[in-house]
Amino acid sequence: MAARKSTLKKLNEIKEGMAGAVGIAIAFATPFLHSRRVRWGATEAEVCRSLPGDDLVPYHKWGYTLAVTIRASAAEIWPWLVQIGQGRGGFYSYEWLENLIGCNMHNADRIIPEFQHLEVGDEIRHHPKLRPYEVVVVEPGWALVLHDRVDTQTGNKFELTDIMPEEYINVTYGWFLDQLDDGTTRFISRGRYEYRGRRNRLGFSRLFLEPIAFATSRKILLGIKHRAEAASKQGNR
Repeated sequence: MAARKSTLKKLNEIKEGMAGAVGIAIAFATPFLHSRRVRWGATEAEVCRSLPGDDLVPYHKWGYTLAVTIRASAAEIWPWLVQIGQGRGGFYSYEWLENLIGCNMHNADRIIPEFQHLEVGDEIRHHPKLRPYEVVVVEPGWALVLHDRVDTQTGNKFELTDIMPEEYINVTYGWFLDQLDDGTTRFISRGRYEYRGRRNRLGFSRLFLEPIAFATSRKILLGIKHRAEAASKQGNR
């Protein structure tokens, strides 16, 4: 029975991954839909509002604000969000696709007690061999923001008040929980990208990265939504 469940889970991961690959391919083929994708599910107020971490990338070249409604409280959703990361609870995205490029990702279907605490300055990885993101905002039940600002020629971090390097990236990834009066929660995802240098333009440009960022960021929202709603429904029985 356990082997059968494992096989079914793997087949579902492959099926989801293939669907994700098709979605990314369609996004690459439809750059004219960029303006819709970067605000998928979000209201005008959510797109325009200031959120924690925005000041870290004040002059972004492009970004996105996505959102879903989850039928669960912020307190019920937070445990799934706070354990996010490679080597932790995963990113709840396309695990099969991520592992094709060596991420060694394993998306959790349960709350993991040892990953329920984060502090500013902690590091979250997406790939075991790539630079980790630094946790810069942790407000339990409300906000989690990851950040990376680095001179890509030297590998050194820098401040916005420093002389800007010739080649750099400055990016944030944030997730926010707005609980509504009816007990549901708006789950918002925001990414902001600033960069300089030929290699960084290739890797972080809107035309290249946006289709991938849209597909994976949307899947993170839906992955957490599915888990949180299932757990909330089970707990309310």
